[in-house]
Parts: sequence; structure tokens; C-alpha cells
Amino acid sequence: MRPGTGVATSRGGGGGAAGASRAVGEERALTSVAAGARYEGEPEDLPRLWHVTLSVSGEEAPLAEVRRALEQLAHDHPFLLTSRYANDHAEIRYWEEARDLHDAAAVALRLWGEHRQTAGLPPWEIVGLEVIDRQTYHQRISEGYGPAPATPVGVHPF
Repeated sequence: MRPGTGVATSRGGGGGAAGASRAVGEERALTSVAAGARYEGEPEDLPRLWHVTLSVSGEEAPLAEVRRALEQLAHDHPFLLTSRYANDHAEIRYWEEARDLHDAAAVALRLWGEHRQTAGLPPWEIVGLEVIDRQTYHQRISEGYGPAPATPVGVHPF
């Protein structure tokens, strides 16, 4: 379940039983578990929440088009908490549910490219990615450093 949405979401393909052994170098399928669903796997395979900050940048684009594209992305994917943008860069922040940092980062690295066409996103490249677990996020906030709390939720200019 995405925080604040009230909607359980799932991404990635099935493709194998949880905890099944795999060959060296073989990727495992990304999975999410809906709220209240039973997860049959090893305790270390239980999904966790990860705070993701994805930064993109590229050639200048009209601000109105960038805003419209980010709003469309947020509409298509309501798990997005906050997007900030300028005419040549943007930052997207959200919570991802994944088994480990590797899975959360893999999903984040695909987000911009996979939705470029459907949301009309600018042809910018990913220039930064931060993925931290929930405990680290809250520790940073309580200590007064790290990413500022998402204020306010939605799409906003820098």
C-alpha cells in the first residue's frame, strides 16, 4: 500500500516462487504485497518501504509542458508524493515497497524511461538516485538533516 493513497499497488512480474534458488547473475522478479495479503517467503524477503528521490535533467523544455507531464505521471501513478521541476531538471520523491534496496533502485531507474511516452515526459536522463530505508529517512528528519519532508504533496516548481 502506498502511504497516503489508500490503494494497494503492485509492480513487476511474478515469475517464480518466493525464496526459490536462482543461478548466479540471474535477476529475481520484483514483487509487491498488497496490504493484508499473506507473504509466503523467508523473513528477509518481506517487503519494506524505501524512500526514493529520483533526479532527472536535460535540454530546456517549456515549464507548462514539464508541469503537465509530471501531473500526468502523478495521476497515472498516485504513489508519487512530490515532484519539483524547472525547465531543465526535475526531482521526484516517493515511497517504494520492495524486498531490498536493489529492487527499489531497479524500479526507480526504470520509472522515467518507461513512462516517458505515456506521460509525455521530456527526454531527460536520470542524473541522481537516492534510496534509503524508512528508518534512515525518519532518523535523518528527526536529526534535522537529509531530505526535507515532502512539502506539500503534488507537483511544484523549484
